[in-house]
Amino acid sequence: MTDRQPEPGAETELPRLVDPVMIAAFEGWNDAGEAASTALEHLELSWSAEPLLSIDPEEYYDFQVTRPHVRHAEGVTRKIEWQTTRLSVATLPGTERHVVLVNGIEPNIRWRAFCRELLGYVERLGVTKVITLGALLTDTPHTRPTPVSGISYDRSSAGELQVEPSTYQGPTGIVGVFQNACVEAGIPAVSFWAAVPHYVSQARVPKAAVALLHRVEEVLDVEVPLGALPEQAEEWERTVSEMAEADDEVREYVRQLEEQASLDAADAPLPEADGDAIAADFERYLRRRGTGGMGN
Repeated sequence: MTDRQPEPGAETELPRLVDPVMIAAFEGWNDAGEAASTALEHLELSWSAEPLLSIDPEEYYDFQVTRPHVRHAEGVTRKIEWQTTRLSVATLPGTERHVVLVNGIEPNIRWRAFCRELLGYVERLGVTKVITLGALLTDTPHTRPTPVSGISYDRSSAGELQVEPSTYQGPTGIVGVFQNACVEAGIPAVSFWAAVPHYVSQARVPKAAVALLHRVEEVLDVEVPLGALPEQAEEWERTVSEMAEADDEVREYVRQLEEQASLDAADAPLPEADGDAIAADFERYLRRRGTGGMGN
């Protein structure tokens, strides 16, 4: 991600926001198939987010790993653009509520200081909830709907946001570290992770980005215009299927994954049908889409 105005590290007068929620995604280890960063960039465009500030990269990035870019301006002058983490702000459609979008790169160093700086903006902007987006490589088949796990690290946030407390143990990235920092600071935080097929060599997986955007819609109860992403997701799935069909081993492997996915779905207990809950969910869906309630 390259920074936009204001310049990294510049003092910025922060605006007064209405009940803001923060949504963050980071390129790197947490971003299989570029699903999380694609989803975040789509939100920036769809909600016409305005640049707010850029974090000074000097403190957190190894420039031999995260190199700056040289750009030409008007064909004459050259400008150095420092890749960094940037914040923007938008108003949620149909509401007066604000959303702060964090479009970042996983830092190379000083993660705890990086999280403290982000938490400083959380406090100064009055953010009431933090949503982080991630994607990981798994053995899910590309032909099935993309699984998205909702994870919370404390029971109060899990109950409020209707996700499970985390039971994961093992290596983590900046998404996990930042979410834990939010919890320790008393900020409700939830993380949504899309499962990306590990056998897909293509870098960008729009199908997983769409799945993450659907979860953002649900938790914020607003419509997210998807634009061309659904068509890109269909084209991606067709392309991967053609590649799989051309390789006997891959085709057989995908078939085995599909069978396992069917068995897992069959073994999963079905939730109890609650008529009131179903009706309420449908009402929210219609309201997000601007089609009115069920009585219309």
